[in-house]
Amino acid sequence: MKKENSPAETPAATFADLGLPAELLSTLAEVGYENPSPIQAACIPLLLAGRDVLGEAQTGTGKTAAFALPVLARLDVAEARPQALVLTPTRELALQVAEAFAKYAHHMKNFHVLPIYGGQSMVVQLRQLSRGPQVIVGTPGRVMDHLERGSLKLDGLSTLVLDEGDEMLRMGFIDDVEWILEHTPEGRQTALFSATMPEAIRAVARRHLREPEEIRIRAATSTVAKISQRYWLVRGVDKLDALTRILDAEETLDAALVFVRTKSSTEQLADKLAARGYAAAALNGDMTQGLRERVIEQLKSGALDIVVATDVAARGIDVPRVSHVINYDIPYDTEAYVHRIGRTGRAGREGAAILFVAPRERRMLKTIERATRQPIEPIALPSREDVSTLRIGQFKQKVVDALADPEMDAGFFMDVVNQIVDENDLSAHEVAAALAFLAQAERPLQIGEDGHGWEVATSAPREGRPPREEIFTTGLTTPRAPRPNREEILARRRAFADGKLRRYRIALGRDHGVTPKEIVGALANEGGIEGKFIGQINLYDDFSTVELPADMPADLLAALARIQVRRCALALRPLAVDEPLPERDRPFRKTAPRRDDGERKPRKGKRDFAATPSRKPHSPDREKRRKFK
Repeated sequence: MKKENSPAETPAATFADLGLPAELLSTLAEVGYENPSPIQAACIPLLLAGRDVLGEAQTGTGKTAAFALPVLARLDVAEARPQALVLTPTRELALQVAEAFAKYAHHMKNFHVLPIYGGQSMVVQLRQLSRGPQVIVGTPGRVMDHLERGSLKLDGLSTLVLDEGDEMLRMGFIDDVEWILEHTPEGRQTALFSATMPEAIRAVARRHLREPEEIRIRAATSTVAKISQRYWLVRGVDKLDALTRILDAEETLDAALVFVRTKSSTEQLADKLAARGYAAAALNGDMTQGLRERVIEQLKSGALDIVVATDVAARGIDVPRVSHVINYDIPYDTEAYVHRIGRTGRAGREGAAILFVAPRERRMLKTIERATRQPIEPIALPSREDVSTLRIGQFKQKVVDALADPEMDAGFFMDVVNQIVDENDLSAHEVAAALAFLAQAERPLQIGEDGHGWEVATSAPREGRPPREEIFTTGLTTPRAPRPNREEILARRRAFADGKLRRYRIALGRDHGVTPKEIVGALANEGGIEGKFIGQINLYDDFSTVELPADMPADLLAALARIQVRRCALALRPLAVDEPLPERDRPFRKTAPRRDDGERKPRKGKRDFAATPSRKPHSPDREKRRKFK
């Protein structure tokens, strides 16, 4: 059966109507989810009933929750073995999906989700697999590695999800996916999601899905012609510092809505902005209706200039003076983004929308561009000179406005200035300079050399790899080269500009509860270090080591040292060559013996996969199946 829905056509429902358990409903209410999106309303009941699903939906329509919530609802947390496997084309998406599972399962005790992907230490993954996670989220190549070595057992698997099937086809993973499917229990439930449905994907569905219910969601698209959309790639400077510089440098800014993901973040960010001299307040669902109305009235009247809000709390706000919407945290889906920026540029007025994008969130940026049918232009943060020039101009205007204010008793203040001049043998200009210095104490007119990553963050965005759309211009998938061995992977990752990787010490370890994923996330999101330049991470009791580029500039090192994980600064510094490491804490490494040709020798008791391939033999039309239309 085939169902086709658009957001406008799908009747409103609540998550409670879909049959989800109370612990999941409680979490959804806490994170601000009110009503299911069309893909969620269509898929959740089917997956809860055990049906196979073939879903055609764009990224950003909420499909992660569409499969994650029913998977969690059907799990047996008392059973410490993999019960659900989610395959994704990239490690960035694997991390996002794993984080979504962890967020939705906040109230589920003894639940564990594990992302596994290439480039991460195999030792770490083996240790985490031994703890019995119920959900595995991984890329095809690394999942195959674990299946071959026997470290991943799928005999208890009840659900398999293929996310972004067309991307896996486009990247040449479809044969790997089929190999994995052949090594899963026949009675499993399978859900396949894809933005498009080329014939090769439908062929996989016909071979491996059992009478699937086909769901097709037409994504809502919007064109907001009156809103200027820009994004800043988070790198080299703290997001709060970046936000304040943008607020200072936007000449047309009257009032701003700053969007974050969580209720607690609204309070924290509003307090930090207020401490820096901004008229800011929080707006979230925990506030009483009277207090929320008061905040909105203050925004309308000019008593507040900045409101930090969640998606739910900001619904329906129509304040004419809101000139800017700043997405401090990128939204989870495109519809949320459209709702957010719709708070400005209303009734034909012009508005501005600025989006903070971490390196791992670039895929979502592209999805938002497709959904809004507008390009989002990159921006560099304003420079020290830009901010100083604007602050000086604003200060001058305040002085002129004060002189023109009829309520100002100019004579009284001139007498005070003359007394200071006579009593201290000063000139009027010197007194005026001192008064100006006192007036600008909270917002200095001169930006000093404070080391907050100004040069790094104001430089033009670096040119990275071309978008995936440009790589596959012919519409055909490129046959994937044989997977390199570990030594070759490490050799490629050790190049950074003209330098090499070296080890750095971080003042956080096992005793602080830190994980390698948190360290990678902090370095990538806050420090702007691309994942390919982050090498091996070793955790010790009270500190950790991480391989990073050896030729990083001093200002970037200073910025990385200030990054916080679990409310503690990384205090990152180069590890001395002769600095001792705890012998008992050294990670245990054991690699399989290799043949002279570099291939791994078959393990005792395991099949020789090279001699007896489990994949189907090559057929003349195999290349035809690889074509992507």
